[in-house]
Amino acid sequence: MKATLQIQRGGPDETPRVEAFELSFEPGQSVLDGLRALRLDADPTLAFRYSCINANACKECMMLIDGDVDYACTVRLKEGVTSLAPLPKKALVRDLVTEIAPPDERLYRS
Repeated sequence: MKATLQIQRGGPDETPRVEAFELSFEPGQSVLDGLRALRLDADPTLAFRYSCINANACKECMMLIDGDVDYACTVRLKEGVTSLAPLPKKALVRDLVTEIAPPDERLYRS
């Protein structure tokens, strides 16, 4: 099976661009599985956040998936095109990574 991930790329001071990556997958694999495979095989600079302990427990891999806020670890890859973008209304760090901790809880000051 083949999936195409259209991923919004760039940093906070850049014009966002969309890059498309095609990948093979097995039924049941998650979007997070696909992102990890892409970073390993296609583009090691791809930035996304995850910290898997248990599905839907850490909330690190939240992003816009086909326009809906969801967890990359729970949404399954599908044949065809899936669009990925960073969370809206959050400060962009790079690619799919946004600031998730409130400013007073960060280890550094922006």
